[in-house]
Amino acid sequence: METDSASIHVLRRLSLGISPGDVAQLQDTGIDDYIKEQLTPSSLSDPPSLTAALSELRTLGMSPIERFEYLVEPLDAAPNTDASRQEKRQRLRQLVREAMHARLLRAIYSPRTLHEVMVNFWFNHFNIFSARENIRAWLGDYDHSVIRPHALGQFRDLLHATAKHPAMLVYLDNWRNAAPGRPGSTGQFSGLNENYARELLELHTLGVDGGYTEADVVALSRIFTGWTMVQRRKHSPDETGFRFADNRHDLDNKHFLGRTIVANGKAEGEQVLDLLANHPATAQYISYKLAQYFVADQPPGSLVNRLAQRFTATQGHIASVLQTLFESDAFWQSAGQKFRTPYEYILAVMRAISPATLTADELAPIAYQMEGLGMGLFRCPSPDGYGNTQDRWLSPDAMLRRVSVAITLYNRQPEPRPSMATLLDSLGPSISPATRQTLRTSPARLQAAMVLGSPDMMYR
Repeated sequence: METDSASIHVLRRLSLGISPGDVAQLQDTGIDDYIKEQLTPSSLSDPPSLTAALSELRTLGMSPIERFEYLVEPLDAAPNTDASRQEKRQRLRQLVREAMHARLLRAIYSPRTLHEVMVNFWFNHFNIFSARENIRAWLGDYDHSVIRPHALGQFRDLLHATAKHPAMLVYLDNWRNAAPGRPGSTGQFSGLNENYARELLELHTLGVDGGYTEADVVALSRIFTGWTMVQRRKHSPDETGFRFADNRHDLDNKHFLGRTIVANGKAEGEQVLDLLANHPATAQYISYKLAQYFVADQPPGSLVNRLAQRFTATQGHIASVLQTLFESDAFWQSAGQKFRTPYEYILAVMRAISPATLTADELAPIAYQMEGLGMGLFRCPSPDGYGNTQDRWLSPDAMLRRVSVAITLYNRQPEPRPSMATLLDSLGPSISPATRQTLRTSPARLQAAMVLGSPDMMYR
């Protein structure tokens, strides 16, 4: 692959879009060193403007307990008043808004571009739906404290963190999961709930063809009885909001995936999470999803197998698996073959046209436009997350709406907006000769639409 083409391919796959100066910076750094930097994001520092913008988000660093208490504080002070209920609603909107703004600011402006790609990948893999009120309050912490720290680390750590977070416990109902007949198994905690156990196997680890049985699902739900959450400090000193309720836990031994899990309270669940994180089927399933995201909608089986071997050899070290992927011939031969999802497309547009850090008022329409394109941020209702294949998102109507959205976002940019010459210069060789030729014969008022709606922007 030629140098320019290779640089564009790397930027398109290891970021959410090409920003002004990216091409020149990568070519100065060198492709190998750039990839190495991206795989170790701690080596890269955020620009002061991004750090300052994030520091203005008051709720960003709040723990799950702090978030819930902040949310209900007005009702504690003045129960059953219209004013306190209105204040609670405003605080809930603030918690959601700041979670969205933090994600968008980092996705557009952080130099840790691969990390932002993987934050989106893993949030989608361990999806939660923000519609339920308490989950909405915890969104920012789930993204900030669970997904983000582990996005390029050990899969085991990521799996454990998601399993214990209140947002996941509520979304997949495990907070109600209780062994029948136990002292704490009363009211809404009155029996087994298999939702989390089923999705943990089918979506988070082994995959639908991972070799488990219905009996394994039941056994796993019994293992996770008593894994619940709390919302107040007075109920638990643990700021994470996780609590193990021993009086709801099944005290018998369990038989899971052909082995006996000896009754041992909370440690049973932790043992099983480790077992699943290191299972060969998990290595295969996660490797397939990574290859599908970074290479092709139908990735080569030989690549998936190679990644699975690396996953197993490193006990699920995500950055190491990606290093192997980026060294593969399949990766370098797949340039321009992945169709951008609405999330990826809108962020590619924003990274191209937004050199100055956007304010809260300027960020709000971006999330709104994602919703309009069918991919609302944190709004996927299904636990399997949004699809990332072309057949899910490509249609004539969707293309028209994408271009309309891109022009709307371009026209809303604060003055001075980047000129067409500036835009073409910053995107460099990512804009093909064919698109540039078309621009030469197009009216000036249509040129932004021609660039932002071109195949060069639709594919990565």
